[in-house]
Amino acid sequence: MPHPKPTESELAILGVLWEHGQATVRDVYDALYREDGGGYTTALKLLQLMHAKGLVERDESQRAHSYRAVISKDSTQSRMLGELVQKLFDGSASALVMRALGTGTGPDAEELSAIRDMLDQLEKRRDVD
Repeated sequence: MPHPKPTESELAILGVLWEHGQATVRDVYDALYREDGGGYTTALKLLQLMHAKGLVERDESQRAHSYRAVISKDSTQSRMLGELVQKLFDGSASALVMRALGTGTGPDAEELSAIRDMLDQLEKRRDVD
């Protein structure tokens, strides 16, 4: 059974967990809420909800429980991007790419080089198949 899709707030917490591997409620609070004046209890409640949903695991072996993401960043990105392509771009990944490249300032030289490399790799794979 697939995990539920994370909310925006849950994605922010997952970002902290993906970056650090695991984190306590205090770590999440410090990373996301301290500057904004959000409460420690907000971080705690969200982590408890995420645990109930199966998005995170909780290690209770220490006084300060730590949490780690159950879902990977790659799989979450792929799933959410797939949904975005279906909903907003009629299933066309190329339409998404064209829109992304044409928005804002566009890619810098380093990003363009990485995009060219990726396109070359995709082309080579297609030629092999």
